[in-house]
Amino acid sequence: MAADPIPAVAEADATGDIAAIFADIRAVYGVGVVNLIWRHLATIPDALPWAWGTLRPLYVDGTIGRAAQAFRTGLSLPVLPPTPPEVFAALGLTPDDLAAVRAVLAAYDHTNSMALIALTAVSATNGVGELGAPGVLGAHTPAPQADIPLPPLPPLSAMPAHVAALVLRLNGFGTDAEVPILASMYRHLSYWPPYLGLVWSVLAPMQESRGLHAAIADTARRARTVAAGIRLPTGVLPPAGAREAIAPAGAREAIAPFIGDVLPKMVAICGMLQAMTTASDA
Repeated sequence: MAADPIPAVAEADATGDIAAIFADIRAVYGVGVVNLIWRHLATIPDALPWAWGTLRPLYVDGTIGRAAQAFRTGLSLPVLPPTPPEVFAALGLTPDDLAAVRAVLAAYDHTNSMALIALTAVSATNGVGELGAPGVLGAHTPAPQADIPLPPLPPLSAMPAHVAALVLRLNGFGTDAEVPILASMYRHLSYWPPYLGLVWSVLAPMQESRGLHAAIADTARRARTVAAGIRLPTGVLPPAGAREAIAPAGAREAIAPFIGDVLPKMVAICGMLQAMTTASDA
Protein backbone atom coordinates (compact mmCIF):
# COMPACT_ATOMS: atom_id res chain seq x y z
CA MET A 1 0.00 0.00 0.00
CA ALA A 2 1.39 3.42 -0.99
CA ALA A 3 2.30 5.74 1.85
CA ASP A 4 1.47 9.41 2.03
CA PRO A 5 4.46 11.27 0.49
CA ILE A 6 3.99 14.20 2.88
CA PRO A 7 5.20 13.70 6.46
CA ALA A 8 2.84 15.00 9.13
CA VAL A 9 2.41 14.93 12.89
CA ALA A 10 -0.72 12.99 13.79
CA GLU A 11 -2.96 14.89 16.19
CA ALA A 12 -2.88 12.00 18.65
CA ASP A 13 0.94 12.07 18.63
CA ALA A 14 1.36 15.82 19.16
CA THR A 15 2.94 16.93 22.43
CA GLY A 16 4.04 20.15 24.11
CA ASP A 17 3.86 23.35 22.06
CA ILE A 18 2.73 21.51 18.93
CA ALA A 19 -0.21 19.97 20.77
CA ALA A 20 -1.11 23.40 22.18
CA ILE A 21 -1.06 24.97 18.71
CA PHE A 22 -3.14 22.12 17.29
CA ALA A 23 -5.72 22.70 20.05
CA ASP A 24 -5.72 26.42 19.25
CA ILE A 25 -6.23 25.73 15.54
CA ARG A 26 -9.23 23.52 16.31
CA ALA A 27 -10.69 26.21 18.61
CA VAL A 28 -10.19 29.05 16.13
CA TYR A 29 -11.56 27.06 13.19
CA GLY A 30 -14.41 25.53 15.19
CA VAL A 31 -13.72 22.16 13.59
CA GLY A 32 -12.59 18.97 15.26
CA VAL A 33 -9.66 18.37 12.89
CA VAL A 34 -6.28 19.94 12.15
CA ASN A 35 -5.75 20.07 8.39
CA LEU A 36 -2.78 18.38 6.76
CA ILE A 37 -0.93 21.60 5.93
CA TRP A 38 -0.64 22.51 9.62
CA ARG A 39 0.29 18.95 10.59
CA HIS A 40 2.94 18.94 7.85
CA LEU A 41 4.39 22.28 8.99
CA ALA A 42 4.71 20.74 12.46
CA THR A 43 7.41 18.41 11.07
CA ILE A 44 9.64 21.39 10.14
CA PRO A 45 11.47 23.10 13.01
CA ASP A 46 9.73 26.37 13.98
CA ALA A 47 7.52 26.38 10.86
CA LEU A 48 4.17 25.82 12.57
CA PRO A 49 4.68 28.52 15.25
CA TRP A 50 5.81 30.92 12.52
CA ALA A 51 2.92 30.27 10.13
CA TRP A 52 0.15 30.09 12.73
CA GLY A 53 1.62 32.98 14.75
CA THR A 54 1.68 35.14 11.62
CA LEU A 55 -1.82 34.30 10.43
CA ARG A 56 -3.75 33.75 13.67
CA PRO A 57 -4.64 37.45 14.17
CA LEU A 58 -6.27 37.48 10.73
CA TYR A 59 -8.36 34.45 11.66
CA VAL A 60 -9.34 35.92 15.01
CA ASP A 61 -10.42 39.33 13.68
CA GLY A 62 -12.48 37.74 10.90
CA THR A 63 -10.31 38.89 8.00
CA ILE A 64 -9.65 35.38 6.72
CA GLY A 65 -13.24 34.25 7.26
CA ARG A 66 -14.66 37.20 5.30
CA ALA A 67 -12.14 36.76 2.51
CA ALA A 68 -12.84 33.03 2.31
CA GLN A 69 -16.58 33.67 2.13
CA ALA A 70 -16.09 36.16 -0.72
CA PHE A 71 -13.79 33.67 -2.41
CA ARG A 72 -16.32 30.83 -2.22
CA THR A 73 -19.15 33.09 -3.37
CA GLY A 74 -17.16 34.13 -6.42
CA LEU A 75 -16.24 30.62 -7.53
CA SER A 76 -17.73 29.31 -10.75
CA LEU A 77 -17.66 25.53 -10.46
CA PRO A 78 -19.14 22.85 -12.72
CA VAL A 79 -22.65 22.03 -11.54
CA LEU A 80 -23.35 18.60 -10.11
CA PRO A 81 -27.12 18.22 -9.63
CA PRO A 82 -28.31 17.20 -6.16
CA THR A 83 -28.54 13.43 -5.82
CA PRO A 84 -32.10 12.18 -5.18
CA PRO A 85 -32.57 10.46 -1.82
CA GLU A 86 -33.56 7.18 -3.47
CA VAL A 87 -30.10 7.01 -5.07
CA PHE A 88 -28.44 7.29 -1.68
CA ALA A 89 -30.87 4.70 -0.33
CA ALA A 90 -30.01 2.33 -3.20
CA LEU A 91 -26.36 2.72 -2.23
CA GLY A 92 -27.20 1.69 1.33
CA LEU A 93 -26.52 5.14 2.78
CA THR A 94 -28.84 5.98 5.67
CA PRO A 95 -29.91 9.48 6.73
CA ASP A 96 -27.35 9.28 9.53
CA ASP A 97 -24.67 8.34 7.02
CA LEU A 98 -25.57 11.31 4.85
CA ALA A 99 -25.53 13.68 7.82
CA ALA A 100 -22.02 12.49 8.65
CA VAL A 101 -20.87 12.81 5.03
CA ARG A 102 -22.24 16.35 4.87
CA ALA A 103 -20.42 17.20 8.10
CA VAL A 104 -17.12 16.02 6.59
CA LEU A 105 -17.72 18.09 3.46
CA ALA A 106 -18.71 21.16 5.50
CA ALA A 107 -15.62 20.86 7.70
CA TYR A 108 -13.22 20.66 4.77
CA ASP A 109 -15.00 23.39 2.80
CA HIS A 110 -14.66 25.65 5.85
CA THR A 111 -11.04 24.89 6.71
CA ASN A 112 -9.52 24.39 3.26
CA SER A 113 -10.88 27.61 1.80
CA MET A 114 -9.56 29.65 4.72
CA ALA A 115 -6.17 27.91 4.66
CA LEU A 116 -5.87 28.49 0.90
CA ILE A 117 -6.58 32.20 1.23
CA ALA A 118 -4.42 32.68 4.33
CA LEU A 119 -1.39 30.80 3.05
CA THR A 120 -1.64 32.36 -0.41
CA ALA A 121 -1.67 35.78 1.24
CA VAL A 122 1.37 35.09 3.39
CA SER A 123 3.21 33.71 0.37
CA ALA A 124 2.30 36.63 -1.88
CA THR A 125 3.23 39.32 0.63
CA ASN A 126 6.45 37.76 1.94
CA GLY A 127 4.98 38.06 5.42
CA VAL A 128 7.27 37.73 8.42
CA GLY A 129 6.41 36.28 11.78
CA GLU A 130 8.78 36.22 14.71
CA LEU A 131 8.28 33.23 16.98
CA GLY A 132 5.84 34.18 19.67
CA ALA A 133 4.83 37.44 17.99
CA PRO A 134 2.05 38.41 17.54
CA GLY A 135 1.47 35.43 19.76
CA VAL A 136 0.41 31.92 18.90
CA LEU A 137 -1.37 31.43 22.20
CA GLY A 138 -2.64 33.80 24.83
CA ALA A 139 -3.94 36.37 22.36
CA HIS A 140 -7.60 37.29 22.09
CA THR A 141 -9.61 34.10 21.80
CA PRO A 142 -12.41 34.21 19.23
CA ALA A 143 -15.99 33.54 20.16
CA PRO A 144 -16.70 29.82 20.00
CA GLN A 145 -18.02 28.63 16.67
CA ALA A 146 -20.44 25.79 16.14
CA ASP A 147 -18.19 22.76 16.29
CA ILE A 148 -18.26 20.34 13.35
CA PRO A 149 -17.53 16.92 14.85
CA LEU A 150 -15.64 14.41 12.72
CA PRO A 151 -14.69 10.78 13.24
CA PRO A 152 -11.00 9.90 13.72
CA LEU A 153 -8.90 10.25 10.56
CA PRO A 154 -8.13 6.68 9.42
CA PRO A 155 -4.76 5.72 7.90
CA LEU A 156 -4.75 3.89 4.61
CA SER A 157 -3.50 0.80 6.41
CA ALA A 158 -6.73 0.64 8.45
CA MET A 159 -8.98 0.54 5.36
CA PRO A 160 -10.01 -2.53 3.36
CA ALA A 161 -7.64 -2.82 0.41
CA HIS A 162 -10.27 -1.90 -2.19
CA VAL A 163 -11.33 1.21 -0.23
CA ALA A 164 -7.73 2.38 0.18
CA ALA A 165 -7.19 1.84 -3.56
CA LEU A 166 -10.29 3.93 -4.33
CA VAL A 167 -9.08 6.71 -2.01
CA LEU A 168 -5.76 6.80 -3.89
CA ARG A 169 -7.49 6.73 -7.27
CA LEU A 170 -9.72 9.66 -6.33
CA ASN A 171 -6.74 11.51 -4.90
CA GLY A 172 -5.10 11.47 -8.33
CA PHE A 173 -8.02 13.29 -9.92
CA GLY A 174 -7.42 16.93 -10.81
CA THR A 175 -3.64 16.96 -10.41
CA ASP A 176 -0.64 16.32 -12.64
CA ALA A 177 1.66 15.68 -9.69
CA GLU A 178 3.52 12.40 -10.10
CA VAL A 179 3.03 11.59 -6.41
CA PRO A 180 0.10 13.73 -5.23
CA ILE A 181 -0.31 14.79 -1.62
CA LEU A 182 -2.93 12.55 -0.01
CA ALA A 183 -5.96 14.71 0.79
CA SER A 184 -7.40 14.05 4.24
CA MET A 185 -10.98 14.56 3.03
CA TYR A 186 -10.98 11.31 1.07
CA ARG A 187 -9.60 9.47 4.08
CA HIS A 188 -12.43 10.82 6.22
CA LEU A 189 -14.99 9.83 3.58
CA SER A 190 -13.61 6.27 3.52
CA TYR A 191 -16.04 5.39 6.32
CA TRP A 192 -18.73 5.38 3.58
CA PRO A 193 -17.30 3.45 0.58
CA PRO A 194 -20.55 3.62 -1.45
CA TYR A 195 -20.34 7.41 -1.32
CA LEU A 196 -16.74 7.31 -2.58
CA GLY A 197 -17.95 5.11 -5.43
CA LEU A 198 -20.56 7.74 -6.31
CA VAL A 199 -17.86 10.42 -6.18
CA TRP A 200 -15.75 8.43 -8.64
CA SER A 201 -18.68 8.07 -11.03
CA VAL A 202 -19.29 11.83 -11.22
CA LEU A 203 -15.66 12.98 -11.23
CA ALA A 204 -14.20 10.41 -13.65
CA PRO A 205 -15.74 11.97 -16.81
CA MET A 206 -14.52 15.41 -15.73
CA GLN A 207 -11.05 13.98 -15.10
CA GLU A 208 -11.04 12.39 -18.55
CA SER A 209 -12.08 15.62 -20.29
CA ARG A 210 -9.70 17.78 -18.21
CA GLY A 211 -12.72 19.80 -17.09
CA LEU A 212 -11.76 19.11 -13.50
CA HIS A 213 -8.28 20.56 -14.09
CA ALA A 214 -9.81 23.71 -15.58
CA ALA A 215 -12.10 24.21 -12.58
CA ILE A 216 -9.16 23.77 -10.20
CA ALA A 217 -7.02 26.25 -12.15
CA ASP A 218 -9.86 28.80 -11.97
CA THR A 219 -10.10 28.19 -8.22
CA ALA A 220 -6.38 28.84 -7.76
CA ARG A 221 -6.58 32.06 -9.80
CA ARG A 222 -9.56 33.26 -7.78
CA ALA A 223 -7.71 32.52 -4.54
CA ARG A 224 -4.72 34.60 -5.65
CA THR A 225 -7.00 37.51 -6.55
CA VAL A 226 -8.78 37.48 -3.18
CA ALA A 227 -5.58 36.91 -1.20
CA ALA A 228 -3.92 39.89 -2.90
CA GLY A 229 -6.32 42.16 -1.02
CA ILE A 230 -5.22 40.90 2.40
CA ARG A 231 -2.59 42.78 4.39
CA LEU A 232 -0.73 41.16 7.23
CA PRO A 233 -0.68 42.85 10.66
CA THR A 234 1.94 45.60 10.90
CA GLY A 235 4.00 43.64 13.39
CA VAL A 236 4.63 40.83 10.93
CA LEU A 237 5.44 42.73 7.74
CA PRO A 238 9.02 42.60 6.40
CA PRO A 239 11.25 45.67 6.88
CA ALA A 240 11.14 48.26 4.11
CA GLY A 241 13.16 47.08 1.14
CA ALA A 242 13.55 43.53 2.46
CA ARG A 243 13.82 40.99 -0.34
CA GLU A 244 13.37 37.85 1.73
CA ALA A 245 10.91 37.02 4.46
CA ILE A 246 12.25 35.79 7.77
CA ALA A 247 10.73 32.36 7.78
CA PRO A 248 12.09 29.08 9.14
CA ALA A 249 14.07 27.10 6.58
CA GLY A 250 11.78 24.92 4.52
CA ALA A 251 8.52 26.60 5.55
CA ARG A 252 7.81 28.31 2.25
CA GLU A 253 8.82 25.25 0.25
CA ALA A 254 6.37 23.23 2.35
CA ILE A 255 3.51 25.66 1.72
CA ALA A 256 4.03 25.96 -2.06
CA PRO A 257 2.53 22.62 -3.19
CA PHE A 258 -0.49 23.14 -0.96
CA ILE A 259 -1.47 26.55 -2.35
CA GLY A 260 -0.43 25.59 -5.87
CA ASP A 261 -2.13 22.21 -6.08
CA VAL A 262 -3.80 20.33 -3.25
CA LEU A 263 -5.82 23.13 -1.61
CA PRO A 264 -7.31 24.56 -4.84
CA LYS A 265 -8.05 20.99 -5.93
CA MET A 266 -9.86 20.05 -2.77
CA VAL A 267 -11.71 23.38 -2.47
CA ALA A 268 -13.10 22.92 -5.99
CA ILE A 269 -13.95 19.24 -5.56
CA CYS A 270 -15.48 19.74 -2.12
CA GLY A 271 -17.65 22.59 -3.43
CA MET A 272 -18.97 20.39 -6.21
CA LEU A 273 -19.61 17.46 -3.88
CA GLN A 274 -21.50 19.65 -1.45
CA ALA A 275 -23.87 20.66 -4.25
CA MET A 276 -24.29 17.02 -5.23
CA THR A 277 -24.91 15.90 -1.65
CA THR A 278 -27.34 18.66 -0.70
CA ALA A 279 -30.44 17.37 1.07
CA SER A 280 -33.16 17.05 -1.55
CA ASP A 281 -36.58 15.48 -1.84
CA ALA A 282 -36.40 15.57 -5.62
